[in-house]
Amino acid sequence: MIHAAAGSAHRFIQSSVSSDAPLTLFCDFDGPIVDVSERYYQTYRLGLAEIKSVYQRQGIAPRLNELTKDRFWQMKQERTPDMEIAMRSGLRGHQIEQFLGRVKQIVNQPKLLNQDQIQPGVKWALALLHSQGVRLVLVTLRQQNQAAQILREHELEPLFSQIWGTQDEDAAYLNQSEHKTRLLQTAIGHCAPAAAWMVGDTEADILAGQASSIPTIALTCGIRSRTYLQKFQPTRIHADLLSAAHFLTDSAQHPAQTVA
Repeated sequence: MIHAAAGSAHRFIQSSVSSDAPLTLFCDFDGPIVDVSERYYQTYRLGLAEIKSVYQRQGIAPRLNELTKDRFWQMKQERTPDMEIAMRSGLRGHQIEQFLGRVKQIVNQPKLLNQDQIQPGVKWALALLHSQGVRLVLVTLRQQNQAAQILREHELEPLFSQIWGTQDEDAAYLNQSEHKTRLLQTAIGHCAPAAAWMVGDTEADILAGQASSIPTIALTCGIRSRTYLQKFQPTRIHADLLSAAHFLTDSAQHPAQTVA
C-alpha cells in the first residue's frame, strides 16, 4: 500500500519489544536502505565543474579545491552547512549562491539518482524482520514513486505493508524534521500500532519518533555521524539496519531484556 503525505495525526504508542503485541517498525529510506553518498558526491562535483565552466567562459579562472569523497562525506555526516562546504571548495561570493542553487536543481536528475545503491545487508535485515512478524512501514521524504520503484527493482516492496512518501522532489534533500514528524504521525494514525520503533539515519528521524512518543534507533551508515546523532539522544544507535534488525528480533524472543 502506497501513500503520500496528507494531513496529520498523533497517537501515543506503547513502546515495547516483546511477543505480546505485533511490532511495527517505521523505517526511513535514504540512509537505512539506500546509500546516497555517491549521488551526493557526484552532484557536488558536477555542480562545482559547472560553476567553473561558467566563469571560465567569462575569462575568469576560479581557484577551486575539489574535496575528496571521504572528506566531503565526513563534512556531510558532521552536518557541515552546504555554504561552508562550498567555501572550503574555493567558491566565493555569488559563486556560492550559484553553486547551491545548481546542486538543488540537479540532485534528483535520473542520471544522478542511478548512483544510489542498496545498503549492504539490507535484504537480510528486511527478510529477518518480516519473517519474525514485524510490520514494516516505510516513512520517507523521498518522492513515493521513486522509493517504491527502487524497492520493486530489488524485490523488496512486498515486505512493506505500507509506503509513505511525499510528492515534493526537494523534501528528501532538505530533510526538514517538521516534515518528517508530520509524515510519521500520519502513518501512525493509519497503522494504529500497539508497539513501534522508528529507525533512521538523521536528526529528523529521531525528532519525529520522539515527537510521536516511540523509541528510536539511529543508524550510522547514512548521512550523519555517531557523534552528531548522539546529541539527539536516540534510544539506541546501531551501525546499520541489519544490526538493528538483530536487536529487535532478539529482544522480541527475550522480552525480559531491557532496552539500553
